[in-house]
Amino acid sequence: MDPNLRPVAVKRAQKKWDQPKNASPPPQLIIYNSLTRQKETFVPNEGNLVRWYICGPTVYDSSHMGHARAYLSLDILRRVFRDYFGYDVEFIMNITDVDDKIIKRARQSHLLKSYFNDSQAPAVTKVCQDVIDALEHFRTKIENETDPDKKKMLDVMIKKVEEKSSALEVSMKAGEPVAIEEAKGRLLNESRDVLSEWLDHIHGKDVRDHSVFDDLAKTYEKEFLADMARLNVLPVDVLTRVSEYVPEVIDYVKKIINNGYAYAAEDGSVYFDTKAFEQNPKHFYAKLVPEAYGDDSEQLLKNMREGEGELSMSDERLKSKRNATDFALWKSSKDGEPFWPSEWGNGRPGWHIECSAMSSAICGSKLDIHAGGFDLKFPHHDNEIAQVEAHYDDPHWVNYFLHCGTLRIQGMKMSKSLKNFITIRKALEDYSPRQLRLLFLMHNWADVLDYSSSTMERALQFEKITNEFFLLVKDYLRRHYTPDRPEGYQKYQTRELKLRDDFSKLKTEVHAALCDSVDTRTVIEKFRELIGLGNVYIVEKEKEGTVPNCLLLRNIAVYITNLLKIFGAIPQSSQEIGFVSEDEYVVVFCRSLKQSEILFVVATVQEQLHSTRKTSSCRIWMPLLSSVKKFALSPKEHKVNGILG
Repeated sequence: MDPNLRPVAVKRAQKKWDQPKNASPPPQLIIYNSLTRQKETFVPNEGNLVRWYICGPTVYDSSHMGHARAYLSLDILRRVFRDYFGYDVEFIMNITDVDDKIIKRARQSHLLKSYFNDSQAPAVTKVCQDVIDALEHFRTKIENETDPDKKKMLDVMIKKVEEKSSALEVSMKAGEPVAIEEAKGRLLNESRDVLSEWLDHIHGKDVRDHSVFDDLAKTYEKEFLADMARLNVLPVDVLTRVSEYVPEVIDYVKKIINNGYAYAAEDGSVYFDTKAFEQNPKHFYAKLVPEAYGDDSEQLLKNMREGEGELSMSDERLKSKRNATDFALWKSSKDGEPFWPSEWGNGRPGWHIECSAMSSAICGSKLDIHAGGFDLKFPHHDNEIAQVEAHYDDPHWVNYFLHCGTLRIQGMKMSKSLKNFITIRKALEDYSPRQLRLLFLMHNWADVLDYSSSTMERALQFEKITNEFFLLVKDYLRRHYTPDRPEGYQKYQTRELKLRDDFSKLKTEVHAALCDSVDTRTVIEKFRELIGLGNVYIVEKEKEGTVPNCLLLRNIAVYITNLLKIFGAIPQSSQEIGFVSEDEYVVVFCRSLKQSEILFVVATVQEQLHSTRKTSSCRIWMPLLSSVKKFALSPKEHKVNGILG
């Protein structure tokens, strides 16, 4: 063959690859931003790092459900940002342990304790006179009270004290020593609030021991942290206390003065100059609630009283300000108040400057997220913004401001005056931490949350149907699925394909909800829908006399479990599927026995346990046996609910 006619070997090139096009691009995370009053795409300042500061509690009293509304909701948000979206979150919280409320409460508690100790010996006539004087002082105080509910509460308080005082007078006329002492004790107990106000008015200036204030703050800080731990709120990455940052606060105030946005008054206080700040074209005062800047004098005074503190609202102090809207950065201390030395004289930090100085000490001049309760928007958070921008003379500090919705008690505001004040510890006597968290998940973080028996019933119902689904799936897996055995893997038929497609669709909708300002309310509704589809599928397969596809059910249960772990409703270290509960063992046990056999086993084991000493194992097993007995005596109910077959 002619060599010129031989075919030339040509190497084929790899075919060009076509870049796939996503028909449904995944949504980006958007978050409701109080600075714009709308949802904004979330973009961190530095790569994947999110610097996040939240306003912590003022530790002068027990933590209540309003605190839970803020800190549990923010815990859910933090977990979603970190564990779902994968951000590197640095979470900082302050403890306000220097504040007018702490000072007054500490003085009152200290003086009242001393008075009660001294009142064991003095003549009963002196106690009666003291109560009369205290009532007179108390009446003058409530004359200026504008809150009708609080005024009503104080009037009732006075009436009760007067009743106990009259009862003591009757006992004194009867001349029975034992009855007199008992009536005296009841009067003193009923007069605690009235006496503490009066004692503080007379002797408050004589309390000079700083430990009086420190001890109260430390007591309630410890209680707050314990309450957060019980609610399964993650510990913060950085915790700052005002008392530990006073030098930083002083330096911060100096810089604001040097920049021309603050001034020292004659009494040694330092005030932020809102007019000077507002007149600078690059600054804007009250970014969150600009309409509040023009409030009438009555509303302005109310805001100032809340922001400045009761001890800082004297006529002298108000007159030392250049503008009515100016607020204290540094408060000169009077007798009976804790103080630190400064170039302006002895004093203490103002409330608003604390957060500005501490967040800047940890995060510098830029912050990704600042968060807190809805009630802190104005004046606290608006003043924080102004202070940081004045300190750095830069109009850009925080990019996203998040405010949790308020909490209502059966549709009403929570307050002691309405007698619906609920501490976290009281709520945990009625419900578990998981049940409270489920309630919060069923409400979006920025919405008003109503805490009542009816809303809790919805949370309990969701917990019940979810738990029953988990237990049912785990029982099928126990009986029909082993990862290393071929029979555990079944072909997808029509029903499986339909459930798989529905599952995929709901996962997409859940992701979209979380991207939409972390909409957990919608996520919970999607969980309900998914569990319903799973239960319908199981019933249909049982009617056919065939075993459901255990792997598909497992995938659904693991998916729900993993998200509930992210939300903090299930411990991260727990099992692959479901809540942590002894009931799962009850179900597996009950399914294999007849009713008569269950009751026989319960009776036998109970007899054995009662015959032994009450060891820790006994305390663990007795509630479990009660659950077994409950299941045995009501099998129809649990069969309907998908628990017993």
